[in-house]
Amino acid sequence: MKIALSTDSLKGYGLARVFEFAKELNFEGIDLAMDKKDLDTLDPEYVDKLAKDTGIPVLAIQALDNSKQKDLELAIQMAKKTGARVIVVQAPKILDRKYADWLKKEVPNIRKKEDISIALENAANKTWLGFIPERTMNNLRELKNFKHACLDTSRVAEKKEDLMYTYGSLQKFLVHVHISNFSRTRGYQMLNKGTIPLESFLSKLATDDFKGAVSVKINPKYLQVKDLDKMKSNLEDSIKFIQKYAKP
Repeated sequence: MKIALSTDSLKGYGLARVFEFAKELNFEGIDLAMDKKDLDTLDPEYVDKLAKDTGIPVLAIQALDNSKQKDLELAIQMAKKTGARVIVVQAPKILDRKYADWLKKEVPNIRKKEDISIALENAANKTWLGFIPERTMNNLRELKNFKHACLDTSRVAEKKEDLMYTYGSLQKFLVHVHISNFSRTRGYQMLNKGTIPLESFLSKLATDDFKGAVSVKINPKYLQVKDLDKMKSNLEDSIKFIQKYAKP
C-alpha cells in the first residue's frame, strides 16, 4: 500500500504548498479533493504541473461533493491528465435519484473505457428530521453492488459500526482508504487519538496485501495547521503510525 496525503487535511494552504509539504514529509502521493472554492483543484493542467514539478503523483481524486454527471466527467479529465487511477465519489443525496441511477448504469462502462477505478465512499451519518437518511446508496449492500469502494474510518465510527467487520465485508471491493481516528463524537482526529482500532486495521490491510492507498484525512484543526512546525510534526507522526502497523 502507499501512504497519501489528502488535500482536505491542509485546507487553507495553497495547492502548490500542499504538494511541497507532501514532498518534504515523504508522502508517496496526493489524494486530491476537488473543491469549487479552490479553483486550483479544478485545473487538470495545473495539478499535473505540480505533480511533475514535485515528483509527487496524484494517487486518487475525490470528486466534488454533491456531484452531478458533469462534475464526475471533470474528475475523469483530471484523472486522465494526472494519471490518477482512482476517483472517489460520494453517495448522492436521497432525492437525487437521477444521478444515483446514472452512476449505477454508466460507471461500469466508464471504468472499462477509461481504465480508471471509480469508487463509492461510505457516507456520513446525517439524517433529515432525525430519521430520514440524507444519502442514498449508503449501506454495505450498495457499496458492494457498486463493486469499487472507498472506506472512511471516521464515518464507520460515526455510525457506530465495527471497522473490522466493515472491512471484511468490503475487502475484495476496497480500492482506497481515508484514515483518521474518532474520539467521543468527533471524527477526523489524529491517528493515535481515539477509539477506532486502527492498529488492527492497518495490520490486516498489510496482511491482505492491500494494493490501494491509505490517505491521511485529518481535520486541519487537529493537525494544528496554523503552527507550521506542529503541523509537519503531526503529519510525520501519522506516517510513522501507518508504517508501524502496516507490516505483514
